[in-house]
Amino acid sequence: MSEKTSGLSTRHLATGSLVFMIIAASAPLTVLAGGVPTSFAVSGRLGVPVTYVVLGILLMLFAIGYGAMSGHIQNAGAFYAYITEGLGGRQGIGAAVLALVAYNMMQIGLYGLFGFSLATVLTAWTGVSVPWWVAALLGWALVGVLGTHSVDLSAKVLGVLVSLEFLIVIVVGVLGLRTAPEGVSLEALRPGDFFTQGIGVLLAFGVAAFMGFESGAIYSEEAKDPRRTVSRATFIAVGVIAVFYAFSAWTLAMGVGPSAINEQSSELGPDLLFVWLASISPALSECANLLFITSLLAALIAFHNAAARYFFALGRSGVLPHKLAFSGSTGAPVAGSVTQSVVALIVVVGFAAVGAGSSLGKMFPIVTLFTWLTNAAAFGLVFLLAVTSVAILVWFVRHPRGHGVITRWVAPALAAVGLGTVAALILVNFDLMIGSDQPSALVFVMPGIIIASGVFGLVWGEIILRRRPDAGLATKGIDAVPKRPADPDPSHTNASQERTLS
Repeated sequence: MSEKTSGLSTRHLATGSLVFMIIAASAPLTVLAGGVPTSFAVSGRLGVPVTYVVLGILLMLFAIGYGAMSGHIQNAGAFYAYITEGLGGRQGIGAAVLALVAYNMMQIGLYGLFGFSLATVLTAWTGVSVPWWVAALLGWALVGVLGTHSVDLSAKVLGVLVSLEFLIVIVVGVLGLRTAPEGVSLEALRPGDFFTQGIGVLLAFGVAAFMGFESGAIYSEEAKDPRRTVSRATFIAVGVIAVFYAFSAWTLAMGVGPSAINEQSSELGPDLLFVWLASISPALSECANLLFITSLLAALIAFHNAAARYFFALGRSGVLPHKLAFSGSTGAPVAGSVTQSVVALIVVVGFAAVGAGSSLGKMFPIVTLFTWLTNAAAFGLVFLLAVTSVAILVWFVRHPRGHGVITRWVAPALAAVGLGTVAALILVNFDLMIGSDQPSALVFVMPGIIIASGVFGLVWGEIILRRRPDAGLATKGIDAVPKRPADPDPSHTNASQERTLS
């Protein structure tokens, strides 16, 4: 098979580019404007900044084994490949289908918030009422174009957008400390306000802010030095995200006032940041609002790329139709990208049709498309992180590869227990996460879609393995990158050569 139809672009991404792509998926400004006030409002506690530190430590434990394993296995379907190698082909295929559904739900759900936010700004600027779905489709078109081009282009765009996000969040932090109406204190950083009643809600909401951090391994086939780049980029990204989120949540609490932050968050929700900034500088508030939209765009691009590469990996392995393994001359997963765009288009248009004339009015895309899909996806991804931790532990038992006991045993075991607990907390608090103040079928339906996709994947995996016993088994080379002509640069070793398994 030719390289054009089955190979991703070779070794383009350096550590810095990969860090930007990982952070873009986590969308720092979106978390500050949306996730932080929501956590303050729903939990009623001041321990939100501590939440990000605790979750950062937990995800660092996961990253220890995850990063180490990425040095031995490079595959665009990261969860799929790792669980396949650790737990078996059937379980790997089940995880692959679940991951594919979760990444698509996360990406598509973001169109609801993006469309609402962009439509609001366009209406304010032009005076013409712009439907949310029209604004969403503008973003959809741009994301689709970038997805079919070289990953370098996406990396450059994301680098600019993420840099602007960091700049505005730093400005917000400085202003928060300068204008603190109750003075600067460590009140919001006290562990006692985290390790108390409501800790489950804090963890359930907080972990959603980190989703996308694991995406580094998805680009391992396109990284310059996958044995080091993926691990290094993941550690840097998790550390930066955790510290940045904790700092921004603390400074926002200082800027609004510790005694008022919970009440103001409940009253204003995601508008809190912009209302507070407007009281200091209307121009800065407008700038932050615009960058909030670009933050969402960056996350859309990042999750689109992740979903496209899952389509590619599953097409290449035969789990899905092989046509999905088509890649263009630039090495982009063209078929996977187009497929993801088509799925997104169908869902967005469907929600637009159902929401026409809804009593929810302009809030329809946020209350439904965004809230339902992204929270269900967060549950799915956290669950996969826990299962992947188990797979990593099992794989290193079989293949120590010279790693120490902390990398092989301690870190994956602690990560599996911690992440499994967080996944359970998301389920227990799912009604709060979707804003349901009364019993709702959605509490069962949305997580049920995630669970059902995993069960379907297991059944499909059983069918495939009965037909082709070697299918889905990465150790058999079924999902390895096809060999290319000899390359004088040893750093360009292809994925099948990199994955030397005993």
